[in-house]
Amino acid sequence: MGLRKRRPGRVAFPSVRNVVVIGGGIVGLAVAWELSRRGQDVTVLEKESRWAAHQTGHNSNVVHAGLYYKPGSFKAQMSVAGNRSIVDFARQYGVPVEVCGKLVVATSESELPALNTLAERAEANGVPAKKVTPAEAREYEPEVACVGALRVESTGIIDFPAVCAALVRLLDEADADLRLDTEVLGIRPGAHGGVEVATATEVIHADALVNCAGLQSDRVAELAGVTPSARIVPFRGEYYELKPERRHLVRGLIYPVPDPTLPFLGVHLTRMLDGSVHAGPNAVLALRREGYRWADVSVKDLADVARFPGAWRLARKYAFPTGLEEVLRSFSKKRFAASLARLVPAVTEDDIVRHGSGVRAQALRPDGSLVDDFLIETARDQVHVLNAPSPAATSALEIAKHIADQVAA
Repeated sequence: MGLRKRRPGRVAFPSVRNVVVIGGGIVGLAVAWELSRRGQDVTVLEKESRWAAHQTGHNSNVVHAGLYYKPGSFKAQMSVAGNRSIVDFARQYGVPVEVCGKLVVATSESELPALNTLAERAEANGVPAKKVTPAEAREYEPEVACVGALRVESTGIIDFPAVCAALVRLLDEADADLRLDTEVLGIRPGAHGGVEVATATEVIHADALVNCAGLQSDRVAELAGVTPSARIVPFRGEYYELKPERRHLVRGLIYPVPDPTLPFLGVHLTRMLDGSVHAGPNAVLALRREGYRWADVSVKDLADVARFPGAWRLARKYAFPTGLEEVLRSFSKKRFAASLARLVPAVTEDDIVRHGSGVRAQALRPDGSLVDDFLIETARDQVHVLNAPSPAATSALEIAKHIADQVAA
């Protein structure tokens, strides 16, 4: 399911002048900037004390090429276009970026059919990629082990928090109203059209609202009187990094062939802009929507998951053995290292140290199916971004154009 058009019977947006954007991650800031460029007055509300505090500030900083996504999907279209636009933006505004390419490697003969499917998908999506032999793969990555590989040239590394900082500067120059430490407590239709957004200190009147609240997006939609078609279930991804003396084992980006039934790409190795090499992430259910450790627990968030039938249906499908293996790897450095050693055999348990984690806002339908495309729903004077995990950061400027078109329609 992709980006949704207006629901039947909903009224189109008027010609708006004042828009409230909820959420100060890269998608929210990109939307605000695009609206500002189109002449709209914009207010951005972020509940945290800094921008890019959650998904944007905790991801792997990879500029995705558009390789993995179903041809014709919004993820495919926006990732391919976003790969170009985010790199161009970074170069124009002095944000660190490097288009370094990556290898997707098959480590067994059984993975070759899936690798061939990826190559076909790359061609269908217009992604510059080519199959290479094991010997050719080792020309890129001398320590890699594989029976075949796909070289993807347009993948890059960027500093997404720095992209957000650049967007904040541009918005500030455009006199946008940027508010940190401002949680949205209520949303209702305005008495004379538009919306009213309540914070702890005031009620803000606006012609339209755009919800880019990420991990809280479904709850914000409900505050606005919208029943979202999917719920957010948080998955934590944990990272290690190679010790400095072992960074030479990885020159660029090395990914496994992903399981096509899962939304996650599998544990991979990524050389960052500062020369460090990150390893991960795994994927386990987070015990809090913004829970970056096992110790971060929210009774409310767990109760929401427990009450949602889609979560139980997902668990029945993936708990064994996939989910169990992810949990075991979360607690076992040895297992984590073994996953990396499938790609680079020289990596051992002694070579890695804990680095940090991120939480992915994954939208889940009541039937237990994962929403595998961007999901945007609209109501009168409202746009709600309900599923925008990876590659949303890569695609942020393209998502922003789409939303700005809807607001101005």
